[in-house]
Amino acid sequence: MNSLAHAFENAGAMRGYLRQDGRKGIRNYLVVAYLVECAHHVARRIAAPYEDDGVQLIGFPGCYPSDYAHRVMTDLCTHPNVGAVLLVSLGCEEFQRRKLKAAIEASGRPVELFTIQGSGGTAGTTQLGRAWVEAQLAALKAAATVPFGFEDLVIGTKCGGSDGLSGVTINPAVGHAVDLLVDAGAAVMFEETCELIGCEEHMAGRAVTPDLGEALREAVRKADRYYSDLGHGSFGGGNIKYGLSTLEEKSLGAYAKSGSRPISGMIKPGVRPPHGGLYLMDTVNDGPVRYGIPNINDTQTITEMVASGCHLIVFTTGAGSVVGQALAPVIKGVSNSRVFQRMEGDMDVNGGTIADGLETVEDVGRHVVEAVVTAASGTPTKSEALGHQEFVLAYKIYEPLGPGCLPV
Repeated sequence: MNSLAHAFENAGAMRGYLRQDGRKGIRNYLVVAYLVECAHHVARRIAAPYEDDGVQLIGFPGCYPSDYAHRVMTDLCTHPNVGAVLLVSLGCEEFQRRKLKAAIEASGRPVELFTIQGSGGTAGTTQLGRAWVEAQLAALKAAATVPFGFEDLVIGTKCGGSDGLSGVTINPAVGHAVDLLVDAGAAVMFEETCELIGCEEHMAGRAVTPDLGEALREAVRKADRYYSDLGHGSFGGGNIKYGLSTLEEKSLGAYAKSGSRPISGMIKPGVRPPHGGLYLMDTVNDGPVRYGIPNINDTQTITEMVASGCHLIVFTTGAGSVVGQALAPVIKGVSNSRVFQRMEGDMDVNGGTIADGLETVEDVGRHVVEAVVTAASGTPTKSEALGHQEFVLAYKIYEPLGPGCLPV
């Protein structure tokens, strides 16, 4: 039996946690969420003893209100991988904490809110928080599961620390895996519009409608304008050090992760794919350079894909990024055997075998599908086993999607 047949045979082992909205999660995390940076320390103290029990720490550091941050936090706290939520507030920040709590309650999840100023300060809130977490963990561990299929699965793709082999080994292999997963009914998204400059016509040619094609072009034009205003792009010294020569080369490598299937739509953070298929996520801030981040940030863009419903992330690297995520397992694929051998404890799939002449792009793509099935069946990825829970959420602004972005 070949590896792909084996992967699809094992797909029957995928199990999920059924949520009130009909979605299914592949994990049943308890989330401790701070609502301002001033509450971060207390939230971390509450969560720390239980990190091996599926307790995840997330939060928004800003005090000034942000519609974007509120939407993303709501999407994360009601994500299908989340089973219960503890909100930790200082008490005087402007985050709409009771509105967030109400949205979580409406989703059917257990939720509690403690304000540090009203709950006895650091020590008192930590004690209350840990007692609540311990009471919830037993119920989460005993929760029943239901069958989970590819049609239930939402996957994000990401690259970071790219090298000269990324665009010819692991990224095309992920593209082949994307084709297989889309064909099986999954929803898959790719992003990094600032790293797709020059590929806009290729994407437009794959769009299912002309209006979507124009939306894809405009997303890349917007990214080009935004990074021109900043005075630099996402092509950095680390990329040059590890063998990339131009932004064009990096863009082609990033584009290779999207595979070859038609592009069904374009989304923005917090917008969920309406059905299976391939989607571009536009992660570049709308409007002038005012909010946002000065360069593409691997952790924040992963956060944004998870806010759009991703159950897990397939992350490719050449230099050896170790980034994980708080709410979604991260599968790491590396472009070369040298880094795989040095960092095998962090890497799930070795694409270096393509350059070594031992395997084809299609072979490694099938390994990626196998890794997806294994993670969706409950086995921890390397980043999960190592305790990676990276999370970043900063101020940004997004306008609503245009009418051509999600064709009927």
